[in-house]
Amino acid sequence: MDPLSVRPTLALAPTAELLLFVACGVSLGTASGLVPGVHANNFALLLAAVGPTLPGSQTAVGAAILAAGIVHTFLDVVPALALGVPGPAMAATALPGHRLVVAGRGREALRLSALGSVLAVALAVPLALPVTWLMTEAYPLVRAYLPAVLAVVVLVLLATEPSRRAALAGAFCFALAALLGVSTLDLEPEAPLALGGMLAPLFSGLFGAPVLLDAFDGAGVPPQDDATLTLSGREIGRTAGAGSVAGAFVGYLPGVSAAVASVLSLPLVPNIDGEGAREFLVASSGANTSNTVFALFALVTLGTPRTGVMVALEDGGGGVGEGTLPALLATTAVAALSGFALVVLVGDGYLRVVGRANYAMISATVLALLVALSWSFAGLVGVGVFLVAALVGLVPVRLRTRRVHLMGVLVGPLILGV
Repeated sequence: MDPLSVRPTLALAPTAELLLFVACGVSLGTASGLVPGVHANNFALLLAAVGPTLPGSQTAVGAAILAAGIVHTFLDVVPALALGVPGPAMAATALPGHRLVVAGRGREALRLSALGSVLAVALAVPLALPVTWLMTEAYPLVRAYLPAVLAVVVLVLLATEPSRRAALAGAFCFALAALLGVSTLDLEPEAPLALGGMLAPLFSGLFGAPVLLDAFDGAGVPPQDDATLTLSGREIGRTAGAGSVAGAFVGYLPGVSAAVASVLSLPLVPNIDGEGAREFLVASSGANTSNTVFALFALVTLGTPRTGVMVALEDGGGGVGEGTLPALLATTAVAALSGFALVVLVGDGYLRVVGRANYAMISATVLALLVALSWSFAGLVGVGVFLVAALVGLVPVRLRTRRVHLMGVLVGPLILGV
């Protein structure tokens, strides 16, 4: 027997072991979610690399990975709101969450995001059974015409841009990212960690580095008002539901991320507050978190991981074997409630402390971390790909279009069949 295939174990009862690993996963997801620029997929791949060496059963290790991924989707809004906040003069061109922070409503924004995520999970679990049955029946057809399905998704994303100019810019960004994906995804450089390949430097460069580079020019977080919610419970529930439905749609499609679900949910959401910032936060947070739940069911029924967290669950946690789904669903519930509480407990202080910190020092430190991650997963080639991807990642904001089009790095090669 290969000694590397033997997993060390803890002398604990199964329930105690599961709770211990879930708690560890919640802690890791909190740490990764609060680090600006760290994509959930990167952290998940890192967990997958060390998962087989952890002293626990496959179910417990898988639960830790799943809990970390879910909590990350709750907490990553916190640094997103705290860093890169523009001055009032530029607020009209800022991200929806930043517009609320500039208006002194950052505490409300945190709670809207947390509610969107936890309500979407509550809706996703009962929805997952009928949706999974439907997608299982339809998947052979979807698979046969996958390039056409993904092309339609891309066209819908472009159609949701507010202007023709933004749509053309989005198409250019998609093509640029697709070219990057075609050129790099099949590379197999030598690296300290064999798992993950080029995904880590690509996602770090496209989605992490640009946020950090833009944060150098951030104006800091102004004083924030109280946390009173200005959307009614019914409005929040309806908007979270739209995010959950969008998360269900993309959870079964390869190469399509939760960011795509966030955009697809927008036509389902009424513009209640006049600017759409609050609705966008609720819907996008709901889509981001519920996508993980539906991706879990896709892994169970279709046997294919749709997100970085599911790749980590399959490779580092042993996948979803017979009898493990109930434990993983319980993990989902515990992680969702933990994530909701952590946003409320940590978010306000984070806005105060990090929002007034030295943005340049924070950004430089995390950029160095992302370079180290890229090297760990893909060696010196990975560092080079990270730098190129960072340049590509800067393009959408400069052209006033959404970053979601950069998912062309995965969708483009799938459409082209390369």
